[in-house]
Formats: sequence, C-alpha cells, structure tokens
Amino acid sequence: MARSSGENLWALHEYRKNYGTSASSQPFLPGATPPASSSEPPPQRSIIYCVHGQLADSCCELPNELSIRKIDSHCHKPRQEGIDKIARKKLMLASVLCVIFMIAEIIGGIYSNSLAIATDAAHLMADLASFMISLLALWIAARPSTKRLSFGWYRAEVIGALVSVLMIWVVTAILFYLAVLRTINRDFELDGEVMLITSGLGILVNVIMGATLHNHGHSHAGGGHHEEENINVRAAFIHVLSDFVQSLGVFIAALVIYFKPDWNIIDPICTFVFSLLVLATTIAIMRDAIVVLMEGTPKYLDYTEVMQTFLQIEGVVRVHNLRIWALSINKIALAAHLAVEPTTNTELVLREATQTVHAKYKFFETTLQIEEFQPDMEDCNQCSNPI
Repeated sequence: MARSSGENLWALHEYRKNYGTSASSQPFLPGATPPASSSEPPPQRSIIYCVHGQLADSCCELPNELSIRKIDSHCHKPRQEGIDKIARKKLMLASVLCVIFMIAEIIGGIYSNSLAIATDAAHLMADLASFMISLLALWIAARPSTKRLSFGWYRAEVIGALVSVLMIWVVTAILFYLAVLRTINRDFELDGEVMLITSGLGILVNVIMGATLHNHGHSHAGGGHHEEENINVRAAFIHVLSDFVQSLGVFIAALVIYFKPDWNIIDPICTFVFSLLVLATTIAIMRDAIVVLMEGTPKYLDYTEVMQTFLQIEGVVRVHNLRIWALSINKIALAAHLAVEPTTNTELVLREATQTVHAKYKFFETTLQIEEFQPDMEDCNQCSNPI
C-alpha cells in the first residue's frame, strides 16, 4: 500500500536525521529500506522529481527504473579558477613583452629627441604598472574570505583596474603639458629615421600583446549575453589597444618627418591627439569600476526583467527588497524577498526560484527569503521597489 504524502515526508525526514544529507547518485525513495550496516559511509541523498514536476515524496512514488531528474538549487556558483589562471598567464606574457619594448623605446626616444616616442614609452610604463597591479589583484582575489571580509577579496581586482586607469591619466596629463611647452618654444630637432624604426617595432609588439590579451575564453549569461571576463585582462587590453593606435600615429608622424624634416610640429600635435585617445579608451573601465564599488546593478541586467522572472513562479505574489550588485565585473550577486500565498509550498518555491535565476542569469551568489504575503506590504515604504 502506497504511503500518503505526509507519511512520505515523515519518512524522508527520519532518513535525513538518521543517515545524513550529503548528495549522491543513489537516491533514497520513500518506502525504501536504509542500509543496515553502520560501518559503511552514510548513504547520500538526491532531490527526486516525478513526471508531474513535483517532489516524489509529495506526489507519487517512482519505480527505480523510471527516469528521474535532479535539480541543483545551491545558493551560488562554484569558483571558476580557470578564468583567473588564464588571465594570470596572459598578463605575465604581456608584461615581459612590455618591459623589453619599453627599454627599446626609451633608448629610441633619447636618440631621436621625439616627445611622441617618449609619450609612447611612458604609456608602456603605465601599462607595465597596470599589469603588475592586475597580477597582484588576481593573487589577492584568490584568497579565501575572512570574518572581517565576508565577501572575500573579489573587489581587489576592481581596485587594481581603477588604480591603473588613474595612473595612466596622470602620465597622460604630464605628457600633454610637455607637448604644450614644445609647441610654444619650437626649439627642437628630431631624428626621423630612429623614430621610424622605433615606432615600427612598437606596432609589431603591440599587435603581439593585443593578440595575447584579447584571445581569452568567455561564456554568455542569460538576458544580456554578457561576456564573462576578467576586468584586469580587459583593462590591460584597452591599454594595449590605445598604445597600438598611438604607435601607429607615431609611425605616420615619423614618415612625414623623415621626408619633411621642417614639419617637426607634428610631434607635439601627435601627443595632443594621443592624450585624448587615451582618455577616451579608459573612461569605460573607470565607469564600470565605479559602478561595482557603488554596488550598482550591471548595465547588461534588466532589474524589471529579473523581478518579472520571480513573479512568474506559481505562488509568488510580490517581490521586494530585490538587490542586484556586482562583487566584481563578472561575479554578480542577488538577494530578494519573495512574498507567497499562505497555502504555497515554500520549499518548492525556493527551489524553483533559485534554479530559475541560476539557469537564466548565471548569478554567482543568490540569497532568497520566502515570507507570507501580508496586505500591508502594498503600502510599506521599505517594501516598495525602486523607480
């Protein structure tokens, strides 16, 4: 005789109490006999759903030979160590290339007396510093969380990216000032041949560094199809991209100066243009870093869409205290209160809600609170959602 729903739930509760609750490939079905031997490792549990989409112990018993499915309702995604390891290797390789060519450009800038070459060398120096900060940030971010830093060290990489952008802005401002002085005085001579060789090598090295940093794996998250990437690799690639354009500009200027030595005013003009280019290419990274530090919702996630996803779950009447924020650029956290009808099975709602948002939005960490809906929630200021 089949057990009633209440008996099945009681049986599962007794099994959990006596034999543990770890996961396994051999699920415990209500009515089955637990292993008699206590010397063996305790049996492990799976969440079993029947063909109606309900828990097996609250709907119907399933024979062992029927297909079953297991729902992952864990509160967070596992750490993806591979992304950081790949980022670390790419940043180290880019750093080595950067050091070699930075030395070459310093020598070339001295011999050619070119401010544009010096600008490019200083830009590479800032790039190298940003690579070092990024590598340090990756090492710090891999450390486990502590009682004082319960979210861990994920935002160390955001701070690293922020510092690197600020550093390159300072260097750019200094070079812009030197270009103004050179434009006013006009008392300088340039070696077009050395400029040409140095800038040509700069283009080649930047292409190699850019290819190294840009070719990194990614995956798409639901809704916004966001590329999962490391912010430090992104920051480094933007630095290299701007430096490539700058090297290309220096090369063109060197060609002109080589054939028309009297046109040496092009050298400081290039510095002005490159300074503006550097600012334009780093503003996006600065904006993203500030949004993370301000715990803002990432721009690729629609707040209203996430809320509607919860409201489509059967039994959910209202969603409030919905918070979506970034621990880092590619690690998004969510917390929400789901108000349900009094007769709703809260365990089922919690599992379905957790599974749905993980599958659709790939949140790194999720915290959901289920509570009974009260009419006064409609007029509560603290329960109201942002405009």
